[in-house]
Amino acid sequence: MSLLVVGSIAYDDIETPTEKRENLLGGSAPLFSYAAGYFGPVQMVGVVGADWLPEHTEMLRKQNVDTSGIEVVPDGKTFRWHGRYHENMNDRDTLETQLNVLGNFQPKLPENFRRAQFVFIANGTPSVGLATLDQIQGADLVVADTMNFWIELTRPELDALIKRIDGLILNDSEAKMLTGESNIITASRKILTQGPKFVIVKKGEHGAIFVSEYEMYVVPAYPMEKVVDPTGAGDSFAGALMGYIASQQGNLDGDTIKNALVYGTIVASFLLEGFSLDRLKEIGRADIEERREAFRMMTAF
Repeated sequence: MSLLVVGSIAYDDIETPTEKRENLLGGSAPLFSYAAGYFGPVQMVGVVGADWLPEHTEMLRKQNVDTSGIEVVPDGKTFRWHGRYHENMNDRDTLETQLNVLGNFQPKLPENFRRAQFVFIANGTPSVGLATLDQIQGADLVVADTMNFWIELTRPELDALIKRIDGLILNDSEAKMLTGESNIITASRKILTQGPKFVIVKKGEHGAIFVSEYEMYVVPAYPMEKVVDPTGAGDSFAGALMGYIASQQGNLDGDTIKNALVYGTIVASFLLEGFSLDRLKEIGRADIEERREAFRMMTAF
């Protein structure tokens, strides 16, 4: 398998009701890649500045991630985000965003990356996604993520991107915003008319739903007693989901899809238990399988 992800790389300052942490590794590409790395090799593309720490490159390499697609701007500064979570740990306020080198990012895929079988366009400007697809040579499966910011400000480019992908991942409020529909199922089916073969709608603590023309699958969230940091949960969900699908050679039958949704849910639940990648660095595939089995017992009927 060859799984490629193109997305943001960031350093985050995170405030929760109980703690504050600074200079955490963030961004959609690293969190996706680390989660996908449990299932097989990943090719990662993104841009960083001179403040990028070599230890983060090494950490990703140890997790099956090919980092040769990371562009370093010697006189630049890595994208930075500062956010504060509310008491419920679902809502948050963005206190500061510094695009820095991400503002002028134009993806340049190494030659071997252009032949990737599976491609994930992580959350970022739709123009970056389009530029990525222009360099791809016949991928078997292309999936993208998006967010309300791009729906509001770059709708024409986002519409162009959606026409060229096989699957779209977004949350429930974004699905409603994108389509103008108040019902998630109706919204998902409307998105399917724009080009994708399937839509995955994330519903936070209420799980996720997969919708295609002929199939629909629902998976609940793993029950969490305590959430430490929700940042990047959606990215880790997508990483594990795509990593599993790629490990199955892109087979999209019902069993593969259901298992992919479950693995995405399980890996995201681990990520929630720590800041950044702290918790994921403590676990292995055996821990994921153990929690998956517990989850199966919870949901079997």
